[in-house]
Amino acid sequence: MRITQKAVALTSLQGLNRNLDTFGKLQQQLTSGRVINAPSDSPTGTNKAMQIRSDQASVEQFSRNLSDADSWLSITDSTLQNMLDVTRRVRDLTVQGASTGTSSEASRRALATEVESLRGSLLGLANTTIQGRPIFGGVTTGARAYDGDTGDYLGMAVPGGDVLRRVSFTEEVRVDLTGREAFGPAGDDLFAVVARVADDLINDPAALGQGLDDIDAAMRRMLGSVADVGARAARVDREMQINTDLALTLEIQLGDVENVDLPGTMMRMQMQQVGYQAALQATAKAISPTLMDYLR
Repeated sequence: MRITQKAVALTSLQGLNRNLDTFGKLQQQLTSGRVINAPSDSPTGTNKAMQIRSDQASVEQFSRNLSDADSWLSITDSTLQNMLDVTRRVRDLTVQGASTGTSSEASRRALATEVESLRGSLLGLANTTIQGRPIFGGVTTGARAYDGDTGDYLGMAVPGGDVLRRVSFTEEVRVDLTGREAFGPAGDDLFAVVARVADDLINDPAALGQGLDDIDAAMRRMLGSVADVGARAARVDREMQINTDLALTLEIQLGDVENVDLPGTMMRMQMQQVGYQAALQATAKAISPTLMDYLR
């Protein structure tokens, strides 16, 4: 087999081009700081990076959900605490009105007026909203959970219709609390109890003892709701920390797949440069022009 000068030149040129291409890729990696600049650089690495980025997108959504859940539960907790303070004031007035030996009809009427005013405050707090939705309204699309005048429940408590927020790949947290759960069933809820107390202060002071029992029952129900909301808020706090740790882990994993090893890549590029220069010198000697090249 005869090896011509042209074959030697072509083979040498191909080797030089391969070396130059490798050198260029290394230089591009150093410039961009990434090992994968195109899917062809590493198909398996590209696939893994896409999966990690998909998980990162989910984690970012979980973070938004957790923030929303935290806001919802915080507002619910503070509203319940405020309503408990108002209800305690109603109880104090009821105790004062039940002391028939020291209260006159005029004083009881004054107490009834204040109790009725406090009932309005309770209804206003019960209609607290977040992002335009009443926090005690369940899945209702309306703007209020209770009628401000009658105290009727306007929310929608559908079995299995809880307001949920997904906070991880496997976990969901309920963020709502219906008015029926927090304040009692229709006709015997906190607002109906306070309305009866206001009426009894004027018309039937002897019935205020039952009113006190009903108020105590309503307060126990609200305290249970506060504990429930607090437990859910603590769970959200734990999930926030877990989500933050997961986001950091995914960032590290993505860096391991995509980011360049700076010292190692610089060393390889230097070696490739030395090899390329040596190949140029060897090629120049191997295909150096002769007298016959000039005679042609």
